[in-house]
Amino acid sequence: MDKLKSFIKQYFVLVILIVLIILFGCLRPESFLTMSNMFTVIRQSSIMGIATIGLLFVMVAGGIDLSLGSVISVESVLVAVLLTKFGWGLLPAYLCGLAGGTLVGLVTGAIIVKTGIFPMIGTLALQIILQGIAYLVCGGMPVSNLPLNAKMIGQGYIGPIPIPVIVFIIVIIIAALVLNRTYIGRHFYAIGSNEEAARLSGINTNKLKVATYAIGGFLSGLAGIIMLARISSGQPTAGKNMEMDCLTAAVIGGVSLTGGEGKISTAVCGVLIIGVLTNGMTIMNISEYYQLVIRGCIFLGAVCLDGIQKQIAGGKKVKKAA
Repeated sequence: MDKLKSFIKQYFVLVILIVLIILFGCLRPESFLTMSNMFTVIRQSSIMGIATIGLLFVMVAGGIDLSLGSVISVESVLVAVLLTKFGWGLLPAYLCGLAGGTLVGLVTGAIIVKTGIFPMIGTLALQIILQGIAYLVCGGMPVSNLPLNAKMIGQGYIGPIPIPVIVFIIVIIIAALVLNRTYIGRHFYAIGSNEEAARLSGINTNKLKVATYAIGGFLSGLAGIIMLARISSGQPTAGKNMEMDCLTAAVIGGVSLTGGEGKISTAVCGVLIIGVLTNGMTIMNISEYYQLVIRGCIFLGAVCLDGIQKQIAGGKKVKKAA
């Protein structure tokens, strides 16, 4: 029985992903189960996946970031304006976008650490501020007429593989190495599990918590640049609701809302679940409004499941102590 429970816990997310693929494959085999559509799902999931991995770093250390969607919007329009209105080259504009996202993350982390406010409240306020900044940067209008080479990172291919997918894979590998093979990664988990114990053991918890937000900001900036290239224009609403999709994917993938738990592999499965679900519902012509309701219900269910698991784990600890 214990082996069965362990197996279910380890592969539950993968099973859900396979079930969804089979379900939509049976309902719309002529549209869903095509190689081009599979590549579409993976390509569309890549942007959300990059941002989700950034969010995972924050959540593992016990934080949360609801501003990532607005960071994507800001960096998308910022890079677009630099390319079209100021005539910047591709590399300087991209570097500015990445630096901007990282700076936002640093400021976010510093505010949360220095003031002690709840991360959810702080990042929600920053989400609103950044959304306003996105509109100010572009004057409330989409920024189009991008140079052709600016579209490559979002629409190009290397061989048969879309460039966004390649970037996503690189991010996955680097993130997995940092979290699993470095002392910094282990410190992130330690902070999320028990911040006070981590501090007493000599870990600079405040510095590392700020670092997680900086990583999240950097990856959100990267996602914004790829989003800009994919849709061929800087949109002030480019990252709208992205934070909820990323949060849903992370929680479905086993990233704990209270910190200290979360794997890159299962989080990626969570991203693909959201991607497959969205693609499948679109192919079936399900209204966008119903899609929002369904995704909201999935998020609520994932959060409730996370809470139930925590209660069960807490009950076992109490029994052992007794």
